Formats: sequence, C-alpha cells, structure tokens
Amino acid sequence: MSNTIENQYLPNYVVPPGEILEEELESRGMSQVELSERTGLAKKTINEIIKAKASITPESARKFECVFRQPAEYWLNLENLYREALARNAEYSHLESERLSKN
Repeated sequence: MSNTIENQYLPNYVVPPGEILEEELESRGMSQVELSERTGLAKKTINEIIKAKASITPESARKFECVFRQPAEYWLNLENLYREALARNAEYSHLESERLSKN
C-alpha cells in the first residue's frame, strides 16, 4: 500500500542509498575493496553504507564523486531522501498504531 499527499506518490518502502552504490559497483565491475582503495574510505565503511548501517556523509559523497563522476549532491540527496522516507514511514506507522489502539 502507498500513501498519497496532495497527489504526490509516497511509497511505504524505501531504498537505501547503499543499494544504489552496490548497483553502481556491479555495473562498473568494481569491488568494495577497489572502491575503498580508490576513495581512501575504510572497507568497513563501504560495507556498512551498502548494508544501510552507515550513512553517506559529505566526505564520502565527495569521494564517490571523484570515482563515479556523479556529483556529491547526488549521493547526499539519495541519503537525505532515504532518511526522510524512514522518518515519514515511522510516523505513519505510529499514527496508525495509535488509531488502531483507540478502536
């Protein structure tokens, strides 16, 4: 099921930016280790971003920009949209559980 606000489609699922990063790596035939070496970010950091355990920071976004030639803003926007969607879905869930508990 999805939520609609003022004709805006808001799905009730979110795609972590790490999934996009992983797809980017796969499409380029690049490993996490190679990305780590090319960016100077720890292998653990790359893996945690991919597994949605760590956020894309301005620093990591700039480093991804150098490797992938996609603007840092692209990576930061993915992260921000992901965090906003998580917060929105959590709020909807909370409101729905409150509504159900009153019935």
